[in-house]
Amino acid sequence: MSDPGREMYELMERLYPICRSLTGDGVRETLDLIEEQIPLERTEVASGTQVYDWTLPPEWNIREAWLAGPDGERIVDFADSNLHVLGYSVPVRRRLPLSELREHLFSDPERPDPCGASPRRSKPSSRPSLPSTGAAPVPS
Repeated sequence: MSDPGREMYELMERLYPICRSLTGDGVRETLDLIEEQIPLERTEVASGTQVYDWTLPPEWNIREAWLAGPDGERIVDFADSNLHVLGYSVPVRRRLPLSELREHLFSDPERPDPCGASPRRSKPSSRPSLPSTGAAPVPS
């Protein structure tokens, strides 16, 4: 006997970790999973297309991003939570002093560790708590 509530929960578990933007691979992956449940008719519209008073943005796809401490240990990692990166961030590959990096970090002072529990983990992160990053990769 099927359990619709359980099936929906399992679908949400599969959908939640996908990094989605307005366009890009995450949207396609999301639609693929939904299409396993219901038939969809898809139409792709190219980036840059004018739709009334709006222009479709470029696709934004991300493979990896992280912030590493001076010792090279990854402190914040997109692989732990896609909420660690602000959508449409641009790639950065350089070392920054913390004072300069702070200019590119975004967080809610009321919630200093909003991403402590990752959907890929059953317990909170053991990594040090830092704000979610608006900067893109800053490898060691």
